[in-house]
Amino acid sequence: MPPRIPKKPQTEGSFNFDPDQFLEKWEKGEYGVPKDSNDFQKCIARAFGLRANDSYIYRATAEVTLAQAQTYLNYGGQGRLLEWYRDEEGKQLPSPPQADITAYTLSFSPSTSTTSSLRALSSNAKRASLRASIATHLLSLYSPPTFPIPKLKSPQPNPYLDLWTWTCPALQWAGPDPGTAQTRISHALLPVLYHHFGCVVPSWDALVTILTLAKGRAVLDVGSGNGYWNYMLRRTTVPGVKPAAEVLPIDSGVSEWRTMWVGDTIAADGPEYIRRHRAGGKEDVLLLVYPQVGGEFTSRIIGAYEGDTIVVAGTQNANGFTGFSSETIGEWMGREKKEFEKVCQIPLPSFAGKDEALFAFVKKKS
Repeated sequence: MPPRIPKKPQTEGSFNFDPDQFLEKWEKGEYGVPKDSNDFQKCIARAFGLRANDSYIYRATAEVTLAQAQTYLNYGGQGRLLEWYRDEEGKQLPSPPQADITAYTLSFSPSTSTTSSLRALSSNAKRASLRASIATHLLSLYSPPTFPIPKLKSPQPNPYLDLWTWTCPALQWAGPDPGTAQTRISHALLPVLYHHFGCVVPSWDALVTILTLAKGRAVLDVGSGNGYWNYMLRRTTVPGVKPAAEVLPIDSGVSEWRTMWVGDTIAADGPEYIRRHRAGGKEDVLLLVYPQVGGEFTSRIIGAYEGDTIVVAGTQNANGFTGFSSETIGEWMGREKKEFEKVCQIPLPSFAGKDEALFAFVKKKS
């Protein structure tokens, strides 16, 4: 049987979800981030039009209801729920101070320069501190694009980025450090956010990078999931950058999502669709957002693609969450696709216990 993918944007169990209205109300402040840690359940229910007794089971890194996610949030750091950082001997480190958490989240604000923010994260850190370790780690992997990323005085609405920013102090998270590669725990908030928005947050830098590299061409969003990245790419306008000709959501429909942001997802096997309907994608940009591990998913899609630009949003350590079980997409591309060169690697807003980035590869000129 063909996959059952909704033909219109929707949230299961919602009585009023509409993506455009959602962003309009978010921008006006009618919807917004939780007022405090006790408000998460009400915030999600209010924004997505869910009933007070909502019983949907969010399945991802764990299985929780919205009410259960709120309960875990209320527990705070009890029961080792917020143990994100350990020293070299494996002992838990103290929670990062609010100032360090804020400095990390500011790195992803559309109104700031990522390069300057990461340098400030480092220069203002105390020697041998957790903040210093985080900053050194992020800077060691950071490879900005050669083109400028414009700063915005009035950022375009991105509810997922706002909610992610809120989760950082709520979960006592100040960014990934080298030890994050060994982290195997996550928080019960994540399945809720994954189902409504996707597995990783599209930052302003990421959206600008994709659209700039596309140069007006079509973007093949293969494994598009619930379509949040797709929806944001269609809405984003970048000064001086030509919009993508189209952003095509392509997905097999294997994964379950409570919210779908687009209603025109093409239900298809990615490699087959690229070969049969896009001539190998010779004139297209390939986008992979949080590609799954297993079934040679990533290698099959890249193998079918005959174009010159590949962008991947996934983990930047070898923890096996995306792409490949024991290496990053950068390492795999360097070995298996030598005809491509990495043109940038920029950190993405990473959830507690995660370390994510946007990689871009362009085929070398012969």
